[in-house]
Formats: sequence, structure tokens, C-alpha cells
Amino acid sequence: MEVGKSSLGCVNMLISTTGKLSLTVITRRIIMGPLDRPISLTQVRNTLPATSLFLRNASRFSKTLFRSSFTSTSKSEESICRGQTRRKSRIDATPMSKKRGLSLEEKREQMLQIFYESQGFFLLKELEKMGPKKGVISQSVKDVIQSLVDDDLVLKDKIGTSVYFWSLPSCAGNQLRNTYKKLESDLTSSKKRYAELAEQRDSLKRGREESDEREASLEELKATELEHKRLKDELASYADNDPAALEAMKLAIEVAHSAANRWTDNIFTLQQWCSTTFPQAKEQLEHLYKEAGITEDFDYLP
Repeated sequence: MEVGKSSLGCVNMLISTTGKLSLTVITRRIIMGPLDRPISLTQVRNTLPATSLFLRNASRFSKTLFRSSFTSTSKSEESICRGQTRRKSRIDATPMSKKRGLSLEEKREQMLQIFYESQGFFLLKELEKMGPKKGVISQSVKDVIQSLVDDDLVLKDKIGTSVYFWSLPSCAGNQLRNTYKKLESDLTSSKKRYAELAEQRDSLKRGREESDEREASLEELKATELEHKRLKDELASYADNDPAALEAMKLAIEVAHSAANRWTDNIFTLQQWCSTTFPQAKEQLEHLYKEAGITEDFDYLP
């Protein structure tokens, strides 16, 4: 009995200090010593009575320990469940995020679905009423339809005073086929043009290979161009004394002289007509002539 009490005390001490230990390990440590010490058959026979008594005491102790651990585990699980419930309630109380609006491309697809599903003809007002059912607000329906019309995905025509819109699945297919043909034609033309330019490049390269002779010719050409520019600038400085320029100036002077005398004659003719037609307004006419710069010394150029 003393062995049982001492064994039970050792069990309490071992569990409090080491945590969870298997019953086999506890039994061996109390009765047979440390784990690293070898055990003989004689030791096993001598310790059988003490082992039997220890196991009976340990069985009662393990039941008590199990009930206490089960109670603490239940309390722990209950607290965890309460924490999860509170966390879930906080998550449920979080307001839902607002629904993301449709992009322009998504709006175009939704509006096209209206045409494809019904295969009918619609007024703009009718489309504005049907748009919200597809997630497109009525205020943006007009812009979306116009973008589809610009891309030839939706057709429109004015009948009387109303404008109707329509689009059929076959129209979209035809549009894609036409676009494909156009792109294919452009690709063929581009390839042909590329081949022509490549041939032209190769022909220009012939005879222009890098060599000492070509380098010397390029240097000579550069020097000649600089000399040509210098002579051209020097010639421009003598432009005022150019005989051709002087002759042109003389001709311009003659034209201006003839024009001045012609307009002078016209003015005299107008004065004579005014004096004959309005003889009573002679003073007013004289005042008008002076304001216009026609004085008494006004006459023809010699």
C-alpha cells in the first residue's frame, strides 16, 4: 500500500512537471528507473506485485484526470464557439460592398444582346427603357448605341420623323467578314510595297559599297557643296546691282507713272461731273476735295 501511495504521488509529480506521459513510460520510470538503464528478467519478476498495485491506483487517478480534462476541454470549446459566433456576427454586420458598374465594352455587349435576342427594330426611347434590364442605365444608352453605330455593329435609318436602330447576328458576321477581307487586302498590298522598297534599296546599294574611292568622292562632294553655298551667298550680296533687277525696277516705275496719271484724269473727270450736276453745292464740293487731299496744286505727273 505504501508503494501505491508513493506511486500515485510520483504520477502526480510527473504529470504536473512533464505534461502528457503515457502510462507505460510513467510505470517504468517509477518502478524500474530511468529509461536509459537496462532491465533484467529478475527485475521484472520482482516488480510484478508493485506494478499491479500501481496500475490499480493509476487507473482510478486516470479517470479523475480524464473527467477534469474533459471539463476544461468543454469549457475551452465553448469559449471558442462563442468567439466564432461573435466574429461571425461582426462579419454579418459589415455592409456589403457596392456592385461594380459595367465597363463600356460590357455595355456594348449587353445592348447588342437586346438586338440579337429580339431581332427587331427599336426607337432610341425604347432602347433607353430596355437598357436597365441589361444593367445599362438609361442615361448612357444613347452614347453606347452611337458607339455601336460608329463601328457599324448597329444600323440606323430615318423613316419619316423617327430614327430606327437594328442589328442582326448575320450583320455582325458580314461586318467581320468584310473587315477580314479588307485587312487581308491591306496586308497583301503592304507585302507588295515592302518587296518593292526592298528591291529599290538593294538597287541603290549597288555601286555604293564602302571603299576608299567612294569615301574620297564623298569628301569632294561635301567640299563642292560648301563652295557652292559660299558663292551663292556672295551673289546675293550683289542683287541690288543686278542689271535684270534694275530693268525690272524701271519697268515698274513706268507702270506706276502711267497708273498715277490715269487716276488723276479720272479724278478731274469726276470733279467736272460733280460741278455740272450739282452747281448749287460748289462750296460743299470744294470742302470735300480738300478733305480728300485734292488741292489746287494737284496735277498730272510730268
